[in-house]
Amino acid sequence: MKRHLIIFLACFLCACGGHRRAAEPLVDLTDVYPNAILDLRYATENNFTHQVVYPIAKCALRKSVAERLAAAGRQMEQEGYRLKVYDCYRPISVQKIFWSLVPDERYVANPKEGSRHNRGAAVDVSMTDANGVDLEMPTEFDNFTERAHRDWPNATPEAKKNRKRLERIMLVHGFIGLDTEWWHFDAMGWKNYPLEDAPLETVR
Repeated sequence: MKRHLIIFLACFLCACGGHRRAAEPLVDLTDVYPNAILDLRYATENNFTHQVVYPIAKCALRKSVAERLAAAGRQMEQEGYRLKVYDCYRPISVQKIFWSLVPDERYVANPKEGSRHNRGAAVDVSMTDANGVDLEMPTEFDNFTERAHRDWPNATPEAKKNRKRLERIMLVHGFIGLDTEWWHFDAMGWKNYPLEDAPLETVR
């Protein structure tokens, strides 16, 4: 069933036309979905680099990607939860910083090829309860160990349940999870968006 859903969504998104999506602007998620809880770690020192790498705390995404994420967030609300966002669009200049610190393609994309984040077509997200309290997940955000892998078997039953719930909702709305990071999801059709290095401050 899950495999059939992935195939259906991929075909549907491809039918929309790659050229149209490539021209999509980057937009501020809060203009599309103001109910998201933003915890944009790279605009703070609370991240694996231990330094501020974004000048402002803004979640920018391609317009249709932001709309899909908003739909996922609304479904979470209907089920009694909330969407929490750690990272969205990432300029290539920042990708180079990450690669210099963690040159491991299991966890950080090589800036020569670029990341889905650099296209405005990937998100790092989690879920909270209705009051904004974090749900238990297998690890904290940006944990570069096997414990963060999507199929890590030794998580607690509650963490496994929450991991699966997050993946289920994101899949329904056109996002595929990365095997090595439970929080990372790529928008289907990400290849149709160009790489970007526009500063976050320029996104309206």
